[in-house]
Amino acid sequence: MAKAAAAKAAAKTSASAASAERRPAQAGRSVSAKNVRVEVLPPAERMSLRAPEASVAALSKALGLTLPKSPKSSAVKAGRTALWLGPDEWFVIDEAGKDLLADCAKVSALHSAVGISHRNVAFTVAGPAAAAAINAGCPQDLSLEAFPVGAASRTILGKCEIVLLRTAADAFRVECWRSFSDYVFTFLSEAASDAAA
Repeated sequence: MAKAAAAKAAAKTSASAASAERRPAQAGRSVSAKNVRVEVLPPAERMSLRAPEASVAALSKALGLTLPKSPKSSAVKAGRTALWLGPDEWFVIDEAGKDLLADCAKVSALHSAVGISHRNVAFTVAGPAAAAAINAGCPQDLSLEAFPVGAASRTILGKCEIVLLRTAADAFRVECWRSFSDYVFTFLSEAASDAAA
């Protein structure tokens, strides 16, 4: 009986000593079709930021970029992007790996900053048929006139919510929750194939 208990304790200790490796969802997946490519983007720091108008200047200074104030707009500076999602709401991405929450923690003005880096997965959809591929499941007008470079919005793709940013005339960043990432990648892959036909 004592030997069994000792063996069980040893197994438990060695199991807890083993380390777990976090791998990004969909890492390395990509698909290319004629005139469009869908690819998983590297991990990035992300934050959901809510704040009243009175706090915007202090938060902009702390983050090192001016938070956009107009619908469908974004701001980019030094690997950091802020997307306007509502009158008091922004989605902030830092691709340089800097700590967004630490920057906001220095601000005493009223705000709510929540780290969502592990919640989201990002894809790039690029090429002459990128807008057509996204429009297979997104009802938003993605013409350059209606959705120019730098335009951003929370919208839908098929059955799930996405945050969409136009990064170039023929390129988009698509952000979705990790739990929907396989669905979004598969949807975009199929749409890319259809757009190429």
